[in-house]
Amino acid sequence: MGFDELVDAVKSQSDKLKELHHTVLFDLGDDGKILLDATGDEVKVTPNPENDDAETTLALSAANMAKLIEGDLNPMVAFTMGRLKIFGSKGIALKLAGLLDS
Repeated sequence: MGFDELVDAVKSQSDKLKELHHTVLFDLGDDGKILLDATGDEVKVTPNPENDDAETTLALSAANMAKLIEGDLNPMVAFTMGRLKIFGSKGIALKLAGLLDS
């Protein structure tokens, strides 16, 4: 799954992600960044934002993000194995994981 497909996959989850009410940055290293802003009435997904300030940043590879989205990698396992690093609120990261699982 390429970067644009990952952005589309996050956008396709917008209905679920409205309940997050926070901002999350997916830092995919050299592959780019995706900012998820669920603080307003509509969920905004911005690829490679100019301002990447977020309450929580999830640092992972594009391949691991694809696996998380497809349900092939459990977020808790990814965190435990060091495939996913969380900067900022771990509570927001847990809430995000719960929304994506539903």
